[in-house]
Amino acid sequence: MEKKKMSREGFESLKAQLSNLITVQRPEIAAKLKEARSYGDLSENAEYDEAKREQRDLETMIAELQYTIDNAEVVEDDSISLDEIGIGVVMKIRKVGSEKIEQLKIVGTNEVNFLEHKISDESPIGKAAMHKKIGDIFIVEAPAGEIRYEVLGIAREME
Repeated sequence: MEKKKMSREGFESLKAQLSNLITVQRPEIAAKLKEARSYGDLSENAEYDEAKREQRDLETMIAELQYTIDNAEVVEDDSISLDEIGIGVVMKIRKVGSEKIEQLKIVGTNEVNFLEHKISDESPIGKAAMHKKIGDIFIVEAPAGEIRYEVLGIAREME
């Protein structure tokens, strides 16, 4: 199994989410189950059925987060190369033929946030941009056809 790369920030965020699920949400659902059981006949107890469903969903989320954390390869900020595009870098790109410049941060799949301009290394643009250097042109296959981008800059932070 290949480890999934992610930033230190993303890794710590996942650990915080996991901790919240285990220390806050798990006890809350356990309390709901206990209360629902006190209502008597479980075969016709909607509150119990709902609490069991919530418990099942929570345990699935906990297992998935734990698996992701256990199989993560953390890319430390100080080890990020600015020679080429990779996880953790902010790339400044321009669609060839356009004047609009975009800044996008390449992150692991669990850290994607379009509002913060964070895209996955597995997204079409992220995958096509990986290992490109300043001045390189890369092609993204889109439903409307090929889109060509030029790499204008590589940095650790958004400008």
